[in-house]
Amino acid sequence: MSVQPFTTEQRQFLLNLARQALTSAVRGEKIPVVDLKQISPELAQEGASFVTLTKRGELRGCIGALEAYQPLVNDVIEHAIAAGLDDYRFGPVQPEELAEIHIEISRLTPPSRLPYEDSKDLVNKLRPGIDGVILRDGRQRATFLPQVWEQLSDPAEFLSHLCYKMGAQPDAWRKKKLDVSVYQVEEFHE
Repeated sequence: MSVQPFTTEQRQFLLNLARQALTSAVRGEKIPVVDLKQISPELAQEGASFVTLTKRGELRGCIGALEAYQPLVNDVIEHAIAAGLDDYRFGPVQPEELAEIHIEISRLTPPSRLPYEDSKDLVNKLRPGIDGVILRDGRQRATFLPQVWEQLSDPAEFLSHLCYKMGAQPDAWRKKKLDVSVYQVEEFHE
């Protein structure tokens, strides 16, 4: 990670903020607002995050941004709410589920393009467990966070699943040259 890792206090602040935002949104209450002048500069600067919700170890929602466009605290608030209410793969989190929801935050480094010659070269350049990967093919785009390597440890299988997520044939990465970028994350959870 090319950025300074957060302190335990900063991580806890963001996790508490995500929990407050999710709880407020699910209950239809006022969403928390953070005064950027009252928090550490690291949390107030622009940052990109993904917020992942799990329930009993199963994915319950995951939404985020690949590139920074707002203060990190606001990014975490927005994505905690979206993961709970707007992930198209799941129905909205219900108030009675909140106690069982586990929150994970991933702070992303800026993505960098990964040049490669062919599919074999691409597989060799990926760093399982370290790199998050973004695939682009025209207007189609998809990403897997580095944590996905825990379920898909084989780079070829990882890329095939990512192509499928993008809406392409699973072997698209073998048949044509896709635009590939990588990033790393600082991950922390409740």
